[in-house]
Parts: sequence; structure tokens; C-alpha cells
Amino acid sequence: MQPKTLCFLILGDPPTHLLLGRKKTGFGAGKVVGIGGGIEPGETPEAAAIRELAEETCVGVRPADLHPAGTVDFVFPARPSWSQFVHLYTATIWQGAPTESDEIVPTWAALDAIPYDQMWPDASHWLPRLLAGEPIHLRFTYAADCRTIAVVESV
Repeated sequence: MQPKTLCFLILGDPPTHLLLGRKKTGFGAGKVVGIGGGIEPGETPEAAAIRELAEETCVGVRPADLHPAGTVDFVFPARPSWSQFVHLYTATIWQGAPTESDEIVPTWAALDAIPYDQMWPDASHWLPRLLAGEPIHLRFTYAADCRTIAVVESV
């Protein structure tokens, strides 16, 4: 299982909006997701988060402005190739404006109107906690239908 990253840009002080994206291709196509992707061999999770954010949205984040927020382990027993271990990050300082790429249509979501109904069902469990500044260390095991959460565990 290749480790992955997600990085959430948070706008406003106090925070008012979160950068999400509608996935255009690949795993999760059509869903609203965080911005991120795979960690390449020899790459740190932090470097991967910065690279993926730049590739998918044309936004630059300096390492000093990237804040670790925890990890989420997604387990799909019926489809092991979907399982992934994800490093979570946030940033409130960045360079550039989010721009559509081949993979993502970026969009700012108001914190009181996050489209959980268009996201993977686990997001409503952990994303509010991330936005509240809580460290996240969770495992979600999906049922055989690969759409329903069977087990949620702290790890």
C-alpha cells in the first residue's frame, strides 16, 4: 500500500473556508476530496504534500507553512488495492491562486457548508476534528460494498 498525503488550505482568520476539489480522474472520480496524492520513492510526506498541491492546484506552500494534522488509514478488505495510509496537513499561508488541473477542479467551501454528501463517508468523521485543530489518528474499515464504513478505530 503506497502512502499518500492530503493538504487542506484554510482561508481566513478566524477560518471561514477550506480548499477542496472535485476529482476528475482516477480513484474517487466525481467525489469532492482533499488535495493530495502518492508519496514517491525517496520523498518525505511533507515534500509530497507540497508537490501534489502544486501539481493539482498550482498553489505553492513552503515547508515552514505546512502543519502536520495526523494520519488516516483507509482499509478496503473487499478491494485491497483501494486501501491507503494518508498523512494529513493544513496550511494557512500559500502562494498563488488555486487553478484547475487535469485531476482536480479546486473550490473553496465555507466551513459551515462543507459538501459531506459529495465526499467519501469517512470525511464527516475526521474533517471537523481536523478543522477544530485536533490531531487525527484514525482507521476506517469499509464494508464489502466499499461505500459503507464498517469500523472506525483510533490508532
